[in-house]
Amino acid sequence: MMSAIKAAECGAEVLLIEKNHLCGRKLAITGKGRCNITNSKPWSEFATHIHPKNTFVKTAFFNFSNSATVDYFKSIGLPTVETRGNRVFPESMNAFDVVDALRERMQHLGVKLITDAELLAVGYDGNRFTCTYNDLSSARFIKTDTLTAGAVIVATGGLSYPATGSNGRGYELAEKFGHSTTHRFPSLVALMPKKYDSGLYNIELKNVGLNLFVGRDLVQSEMGDLTFTEDGIEGSLGFRVSRKAAHALENGSSVELVIDLKPAVPLDVLYERVKREFAAFKWDEQMLNESRVKSLLRKFMPAELVNPFYNLSKSITVDNLADRLKDWRFPIERHAGYRRAVVTAGGISLDEVVSKTMMSRLVRGLFFAGEVLDIDGDTGGYNLQMAFSTGALAGQSAARFVEGL
Repeated sequence: MMSAIKAAECGAEVLLIEKNHLCGRKLAITGKGRCNITNSKPWSEFATHIHPKNTFVKTAFFNFSNSATVDYFKSIGLPTVETRGNRVFPESMNAFDVVDALRERMQHLGVKLITDAELLAVGYDGNRFTCTYNDLSSARFIKTDTLTAGAVIVATGGLSYPATGSNGRGYELAEKFGHSTTHRFPSLVALMPKKYDSGLYNIELKNVGLNLFVGRDLVQSEMGDLTFTEDGIEGSLGFRVSRKAAHALENGSSVELVIDLKPAVPLDVLYERVKREFAAFKWDEQMLNESRVKSLLRKFMPAELVNPFYNLSKSITVDNLADRLKDWRFPIERHAGYRRAVVTAGGISLDEVVSKTMMSRLVRGLFFAGEVLDIDGDTGGYNLQMAFSTGALAGQSAARFVEGL
């Protein structure tokens, strides 16, 4: 949608082919239905959250930056608000308002929109592109149509949330034009522990530490909020380590998450606190049964966490409890897959795309934008900003290209 808008603003005649009945379906579910439009961090900090090669998107970012995104949405009638972690949302906290604002802008600019359209093929004769698609708008019959264009922008997303229409079609199109694609895997995805206790479902932990081990190596340490769901460990903290974890799992490596429930308390201080809390009960340590251990645990964690923590820990004693609180281990057996992954890591090789225009190095007039490229970001508004930035640059570049034909 941003590509179409920016191309139209440059004076190009634009047609957007959309597989779904309405465009913006995936956008409408982002940020738990609130749509985290962008992150306001300066480029020096923003860039550290983009993978695998943030320098590729630097031109696109400065052409249409996070501040430009906020200003643009304001100019088309969508005020925004900034929350914790420099995250920017629509003021209404309603993702559908973002979708509506973009749709209305396209309509105002005269962008032609074809929905319920399944793209079959894109051909190129060295001068113009031919796009063939099935018109699925009728429940009674399928009609096949063909159109021509001076430039084509592939902005089909990746493989994540296939229920919204993501099916990897953009990779196939790129490969038919000679492009190579890198290995793809889910990112910002839940990680499923071995012997997972259902008692953990829907428990959220605030301000905890999380260490990611691949094999015996500590590869990432984070602090923040974590959520246990039916799909495993996720939330903002779980998502932050999920890219490296999922990549390691795909490569057959062993993965383990270690939660520190008391990251602000040194181990020796926590050990003394355990001793004091236990002494206050006036129990004999030899009589430390299950009921009494759980009473002691309630001094150190939310009540709903006590049972699953106890079930997943072996023979808790006064002497080892401090260690257990700071070193709660979860061997990971798998990730949740694309079904609920926020973003796809990997995609069309960046070496074959001109970063200053988003145009293919192999086929003149062919452009790419967004998640279909080998670009992905951390949770917090980074992925949508990259979609807006690369989309804007692709749209502007395509319009200039067509003007020069």
